[in-house]
Amino acid sequence: MATRARQVSDARPSTEDRSLGDLFSEMTQQLQVLMRKEIELARVETKEQLSLAGKTGAIFGALAVVGLLAAVILAMAAAYGLAEVMPVGLAFLIVGAVLAVVALILLQAGKKRAAALRPMPAQTLATVKGDVEEAKSAIQRGVQNDTWSDYGRSSR
Repeated sequence: MATRARQVSDARPSTEDRSLGDLFSEMTQQLQVLMRKEIELARVETKEQLSLAGKTGAIFGALAVVGLLAAVILAMAAAYGLAEVMPVGLAFLIVGAVLAVVALILLQAGKKRAAALRPMPAQTLATVKGDVEEAKSAIQRGVQNDTWSDYGRSSR
């Protein structure tokens, strides 16, 4: 068994015996495999999270329907309760006015929150812009410090 393992390890040259090109080729292949696996993992995680978000959204949708029904029934009960001490039309008018004021307060709060929303991911954009600028400057430094352009010319 040990000789079989030795034969397998001998079939592949050691790191010291391999050329720099072979090492870079292997490193590139390993990076490609790593990136594919990372992307697949991200895909699976995203799919799981989206599924969970969908189920959560369905629960909130059901909550909204039931909550609306409860609000209508409570508003009717309040109006009929007020109708015991005043005319029915006036009781419904008062309950409607109170609900309109509550709706206006909620509208103002919603407007403030909506104004604070930023649809573009600011931090990600800043990071990507920084990466692009860094790559540009690295390329510029590489062009300015290009020692390979003179390679072989000095020996002529």
